[in-house]
Amino acid sequence: MAFESLSEKLQSVFKNLRGKGRLSEADVKEALKEVKKALLAADVNFKVVKQFTKDVEARAIGADVMNSLTPGQMVIKIVHEELVRMMGEESAELKLLPGNEVTILMMAGLQGAGKTTTAAKIAGKLKAKGRKPLLAACDVYRPAAIRQLQVNGEAQGVPVFSMGESVSPVNIARAAVEHAEKNGLNVVILDTAGRLHIDEDMMQELVAIKEAVPVTQTVLVVDAMTGQDAVNVAKSFDERVGLDGIIVTKLDGDTRGGAALSIRAVTGKPILFVGMGEKLSDLEAFYPDRMASRILGMGDVLSLIEKVQSNIDADNAREMEQKIRKAEFDFNDFLEQYAQVKKMGSISEIMGMIPGMGKLPEGMEMPDDKSIGRTLAIIYSMTMEERTHPDILNVSRKRRIAAGAGVDISEVNRLVKQFNETRKMMKQMSGMMKSKGRRGLGGLFGGKGGGMGLPF
Repeated sequence: MAFESLSEKLQSVFKNLRGKGRLSEADVKEALKEVKKALLAADVNFKVVKQFTKDVEARAIGADVMNSLTPGQMVIKIVHEELVRMMGEESAELKLLPGNEVTILMMAGLQGAGKTTTAAKIAGKLKAKGRKPLLAACDVYRPAAIRQLQVNGEAQGVPVFSMGESVSPVNIARAAVEHAEKNGLNVVILDTAGRLHIDEDMMQELVAIKEAVPVTQTVLVVDAMTGQDAVNVAKSFDERVGLDGIIVTKLDGDTRGGAALSIRAVTGKPILFVGMGEKLSDLEAFYPDRMASRILGMGDVLSLIEKVQSNIDADNAREMEQKIRKAEFDFNDFLEQYAQVKKMGSISEIMGMIPGMGKLPEGMEMPDDKSIGRTLAIIYSMTMEERTHPDILNVSRKRRIAAGAGVDISEVNRLVKQFNETRKMMKQMSGMMKSKGRRGLGGLFGGKGGGMGLPF
């Protein structure tokens, strides 16, 4: 996640606070100095950081905190609350008109921010909620922009309205709305043109579209990887065109992510969604409290549950639970379970949502996509018979598998040993697996640290 570095730095600061029985004013100020450095390094707006640390300090040096039995925890609680306040205390949603009234969403943004893909992602989400969306191709300048929207629309099962590249975007917008009204479609998503930078023509075109059709909401798409430029872009668009909400894309990348923390504070406009990947399903509703928890290493159980519910097949989960109860699962089951988990995102992202897994104790390793890749290579080097009956894996078979996977035989031995130990453990614990929260996926996250799951 984009905030991985920031999260590690903040957790290090708070670890020192937790170790103190009592806090002095100097302790708080020293800790906040480090918090300030961490936020600035994450590319959070300087003025926002200054106000943030000032607000935290004012609350943290109060008598209630200083005299608390756990002052370190109280400071962390205050930081969490102020992070939430900075990003917007409540989650915001798209404004959708009731019934068959046509909601018009105008997507805006610079070229390369992911606007066209995001428009299709939103269309898919709205369709899943029972809405009837129409994607309108209003970008007549960028080569292949219309084709990209058509491909994405087809993948989402959403119709795309296009009039080619020779008609003005204003007329396309008008015609798209008329088409929606005539065909019983109740959401029109206008994919407008972007530019490499803000210019007068782009702004005038957006204003002209808003004057031509009754836009319900204007949504700006910004790229988290551009840092403070994203904040400046949002400010410019709001001043010239008027914004109702913002979507921050590429928040899964190797970026400092400060834009997501700054945008609400600088513009006053809510973040509606965050893009967490390139797949058309990789768009998450933005919850300030959940994001703050993830940044502070507290996990995000609610988002994890939502991912499980939307991506995991319930019948498959029940079937897997029965196999685990009877200790009958094999390496084929592992591959099937991994494929299900992979639908939810990268393993590191999922692990980051589990409280306490952001920073494991020394000696325990968090499973990541690289280590799991080696595990998969080993399993794929097995014959179908070996995957189904791991007991037949003798030394010569293991040597062949290791050579096929490009790993040392010790890694094959470790995997097989962990697998056998897991089966024994599951058999012993089968009587304890009664709660719904443990079904199907309950043992997938055991990891190398000797947890209760399938071996990574």
